[in-house]
Amino acid sequence: PLAATTRAGALIVDGTHADLQRPLLVSRNPYLTFARVAQLFAESPGLAVGVDPSAQIGVGTSLGEDVAVGPLACVGSQCTIGPRAKIFGGVYIGDKVSMGADCVIYPRAVILDRCQLGQRVIVHCGAVVGSDGFGFAQDEQGHHVKIPQMGTVQIDDDVEIGANCTIDRASLGKTWIGKGSKIDNQVQIGHNVTVGKHCILVAQVGISGSTELGNHVMLAGQTGVKGHIKIGDRVRVGAKSGVGHAVKPDEDMFGIPAMPIKEWMRTYGNMRRLPLIRNQLRELAEKVKALEQALQGNGDD
Repeated sequence: PLAATTRAGALIVDGTHADLQRPLLVSRNPYLTFARVAQLFAESPGLAVGVDPSAQIGVGTSLGEDVAVGPLACVGSQCTIGPRAKIFGGVYIGDKVSMGADCVIYPRAVILDRCQLGQRVIVHCGAVVGSDGFGFAQDEQGHHVKIPQMGTVQIDDDVEIGANCTIDRASLGKTWIGKGSKIDNQVQIGHNVTVGKHCILVAQVGISGSTELGNHVMLAGQTGVKGHIKIGDRVRVGAKSGVGHAVKPDEDMFGIPAMPIKEWMRTYGNMRRLPLIRNQLRELAEKVKALEQALQGNGDD
């Protein structure tokens, strides 16, 4: 119905709608085709090439060709900023940071010392890359002694990091986000976590330290993942789940604690039947009591 009444000049459809009497672009994957067509019309983030007079560039920092640095941005010493990078106003970049070509760092984002960003990385407003990992040891008096977080963060090519995300640096070694992974807003990634290639982490996911995600993993919103476990390739986890153990590749998980989706559906189905089961048990208990009383009466006779 909408296709017949729309005022659009052309439609992107799959083969089942190829007979529509409209200008059509027929695709096996219309949504993917829409994404690629939309990129042709999208305007690039507006920021004039060059360094704004109010920005600060540290000693020994190298800026590639056609880099843009906005007002009040601060880039530390001995950094390497790749060609055509856009660093918007109010961004803070620490010392010895490396950043590949065509990166976009939006206002108020923070990239701390020694972090490494590949090419075409996008970091949205308010995100923090390289904050200290949450590492403490407890002494005999129960005091928490900070463990220095001396590692770094590596962000590979084509990663996108949403607004107000936090990606902690490693205690030793690196926290690593693999190529092509996309991280939604307000995601927390702990120290020494490895996120594989082309993963999707939806809003408010939390991953505890030293956990390893395989490639093409999808974690839906508000999923929590325990530390020091491994989640295999192509695992999908439903929203608000709590993953407390290792997961084999290709599993679909859901629930608290997370379990295979079919097992969860059976469990949930039984949970919904609990009121009925309770009533049935009550009726059975009353019948048993009546039988006991009857038997007792017969015994007295």
